[in-house]
Amino acid sequence: MHILSIGLNHTTTPIELRERLAFNEDQVRVALSRLSCGYANLTGEIKEMVIISTCNRIEIYAVSNHKSFSGLEAFLSDARGIPAEDLHPHLYRNVDSQAVRHLLDVAAGLDSLVLGEPQILGQVTRALELARGVGACGPLLSRLFQAAIHAGKRARTETSISRNPASVSSLAAGLCERSVHDIKKAQIVILGAGEMAELAVEALRKRGTQKLTVVNRTLKHARTLAERWSADADTFENLDKVLVRADIVISSTGAPHTIIQKDMIATAMCERLERPLMLIDIAVPRDIDFEVGTIPNVYLHDIDNLNAHLEHSLAERESEVPQVQAILEEEEIKFMEFLSSLDMLPLISDMRQQAETIRQAELNKTLRRLPDLNEAERARIEALTQALVKKLLDTPTNRLRAQANAPDAPEYANVARTLFGLSTGD
Repeated sequence: MHILSIGLNHTTTPIELRERLAFNEDQVRVALSRLSCGYANLTGEIKEMVIISTCNRIEIYAVSNHKSFSGLEAFLSDARGIPAEDLHPHLYRNVDSQAVRHLLDVAAGLDSLVLGEPQILGQVTRALELARGVGACGPLLSRLFQAAIHAGKRARTETSISRNPASVSSLAAGLCERSVHDIKKAQIVILGAGEMAELAVEALRKRGTQKLTVVNRTLKHARTLAERWSADADTFENLDKVLVRADIVISSTGAPHTIIQKDMIATAMCERLERPLMLIDIAVPRDIDFEVGTIPNVYLHDIDNLNAHLEHSLAERESEVPQVQAILEEEEIKFMEFLSSLDMLPLISDMRQQAETIRQAELNKTLRRLPDLNEAERARIEALTQALVKKLLDTPTNRLRAQANAPDAPEYANVARTLFGLSTGD
């Protein structure tokens, strides 16, 4: 058996193609269910499968009888309705130890757009749950994904790979948290409803923010983001009133010019009774006139300030990579040792089956000669025979597992088969 993986991510594939290939959870279930229903291109070839689909990657892991990727590629092409030739230039392919190490890297955040980002570990865990839910994931991929999840958790608890904010939006949220007495009570306004704005809202919610207002040019887009995060929504028409009650404003619109000028903030500050106002501008081009920062009690931060912190944060994360890699190497060795031990399982199974057959035959002969035994006595004799067989086989089976990784493992197995009088197999 071989472990195969194919995939594409933010480094190999443009967003336009990733969007077309991405699976939602229902689509993952449908695709994996086709495997159990005998999908033509994979019948007899693939035994297990797991699909990971995020905004930055689509990957398929499988257990196969051989090392060919053609069936998996056809499966992905057919499942998403995209010609295979459109996928080939973007796909990466891994087999056995390469596939194992790649999944470990993914779970630890070493293969992410933002180094060490924590969300991918939950996404790997969810991919395993979905595959198990439809019966597509068997014992081998279950063990592999559990090893990857364990490795990812170790990377995050034993190193600092995920401890410092590593995006402009998360840095902005962290700055908010440090700048107010109680972030739960602070009135925070988000200008814009795009990706950066949503990341900021998500980061703020994780820090306990309760009073959030999303302001956008169109109320529909503001409400779309606000409803996802249980926030309020408003439009730029009411921005003057929103600024009066805000404690912090994070601005991330796509406007080609500034939308907040000095006189607008000066007017708002006249109604705030000495309450300070923090403005965080993470837009490019900038949303807020730099002269706003000269107004008393107004504190303005722009993306250059945050990028300086971001570069420092990423440098700290990069310094943790060697330690994370050492953890992953440990976990890879453990899993590959387990994988090698599977080669001994048929032999161990044959030994146990032979011993059980002999045990039952001898037990039946003995019990026929002792017809006066009651049920309790018969049960005690059977338990005795089971214990004897288990103790006799414990040492040889443990030695066989330990020898599975040795270069002479096949010869060792053949000797064991000869000694126990078993067929030599393949």
